Amino acid sequence: MVEFVCHLKKYRQQVGLTQEQLAEKVGVRRETIMRLEKAQYNPSLKLAVDISRVVGVPIEEIFIF
Repeated sequence: MVEFVCHLKKYRQQVGLTQEQLAEKVGVRRETIMRLEKAQYNPSLKLAVDISRVVGVPIEEIFIF
């Protein structure tokens, strides 16, 4: 099994967004962001791209598979 690592929380906090604010910007529920930050959920490619654009960090720095 390949480990999934997510650095979303660090980058989200760097741009000063709450989980709720990020969720609203990318069109998901806060619970989705929470699960992503705990590495309990693998994002779709579209969601990963949207998050990357909002926080201004390349996808491969946020999500490591």
